[in-house]
Amino acid sequence: MDDRQPLDGVTVISLAGNLPGPLAAARLTALGARVIKVEPPAGDALAAAVPAYYEELTAGQEILTIDLKDPAGRGRLSELAADADILLTAMRPKAAAALGVPELVEENALVHVEIVGFAGDRADVPGHDLTYQAAHATLVPESMPTVPVADVLGGEHAALEAVAGLRRKEQRGSGETGGIVRRVVLDEAAAWAAGPARHGLSSPGSHLGGGSPFYRTYATQDGHVAVACLEPHFAKSLAANLGSEHEALERAFAAEPTAHWTEFACTHDLPIEAVVAG
Repeated sequence: MDDRQPLDGVTVISLAGNLPGPLAAARLTALGARVIKVEPPAGDALAAAVPAYYEELTAGQEILTIDLKDPAGRGRLSELAADADILLTAMRPKAAAALGVPELVEENALVHVEIVGFAGDRADVPGHDLTYQAAHATLVPESMPTVPVADVLGGEHAALEAVAGLRRKEQRGSGETGGIVRRVVLDEAAAWAAGPARHGLSSPGSHLGGGSPFYRTYATQDGHVAVACLEPHFAKSLAANLGSEHEALERAFAAEPTAHWTEFACTHDLPIEAVVAG
């Protein structure tokens, strides 16, 4: 049996802190790449905020502390780049330019996956997941998202673009040299994630937004369950056993504890899960 990983032999240098970059680096590590994570002397903010999550995302990676504002630090980065295939960054273009990243990418023929907030003329505008979601109507006013979807999806896009960059490099003719730049825009990732709501699939009151009694959450005697009986055969089975109207289902679920309903789901082969408190 061939137990090689798809990215065995590929070396990635990651300068990307916070969340999208580490998510992408973790995905590339899982695919077999050697990942060298370069951190500033102050460390990665993610490590200070949530150490356990930081450890999870950096497992199997080499962590180096290098001051890229110092000429000696930039020299060390150049040495690493000489043996690397992919450079992962998450900074505004003007910051990358100040560090000499474009020249580093070109000289070492790297695949540069640059994670930025906005595209075009707004590429140097600051932002975070919260502002990207705000711009694409996935925020509920006066509440905070439990999942930073732009960051998570942006991280996945970055890993995909890294692989796409390697493939593009393989496709080049003998006369083509230099680096390959693949840009991931978090604002665009937020827009991509907002597609189901934008098209009315998951907006409030829609088919996946609470409009169907067969796809929503219900209170139980001691908690909540998520009911996802979308397909006709699931809906028919649920209706035959408990009813087909929201009010009837609400009364039925409230009458028994959550454990009863998870057992009910197993017995009747229905997609019903207990809601785990965050």
